[in-house]
Amino acid sequence: MSADPNSDAALMLRVKEGDVAAFTELVEKYQQPVINLAYRSLRDLTEAEDLAQTVFLQVYKSAARYQTTAKFSTWLFTIARNLCLNEIRRRTRHPAQSLDYAHPDQSDQPLRQFEDIKNFSPPDNLLQRELEAKIEQALADLPENQRTAILLCRQEELSYEEIGFVLGCSISATKSLIHRGRETLKQKLKPYLHSGAWPPPS
Repeated sequence: MSADPNSDAALMLRVKEGDVAAFTELVEKYQQPVINLAYRSLRDLTEAEDLAQTVFLQVYKSAARYQTTAKFSTWLFTIARNLCLNEIRRRTRHPAQSLDYAHPDQSDQPLRQFEDIKNFSPPDNLLQRELEAKIEQALADLPENQRTAILLCRQEELSYEEIGFVLGCSISATKSLIHRGRETLKQKLKPYLHSGAWPPPS
């Protein structure tokens, strides 16, 4: 196949051949998005960072089995979501142990470094922070599959087909998840949005 030498698939094919520099390039490109997705699921930054390391370790170990039939980012986020679900199930089985690892000072704070934040005057900045916190809470309250579908659609710009691959559902089911999740968010955020539209105007 004639692939762009800088494409994710080309980099992953180099990783299969033992190219550590290509792996480092993929980590640098996708580390923040993976942490972002994990944080929104686990609500703990330290655990999200640890999980991201596990994701990329699994990517490296699975390099020999990688096939270019799947988009790299789709494959990557599938691994990340599965590990998030495993951690959520572990917390359910061992709630007391999960409390030992909780960081309340982080779990209630929006990840501002992962948002496209512009400069605001002090009053507007305060309102913007309040809105971001409400968005984070509203996202956290969504069912896991709706939250993941919306994040992958809005932030990672995956197609419905790619999101369906990550979630293991059909395109129509994916569209339904995103629609229901957006409607729920709109209802919860209406008091904080002048227009009631989603996403909030930038």
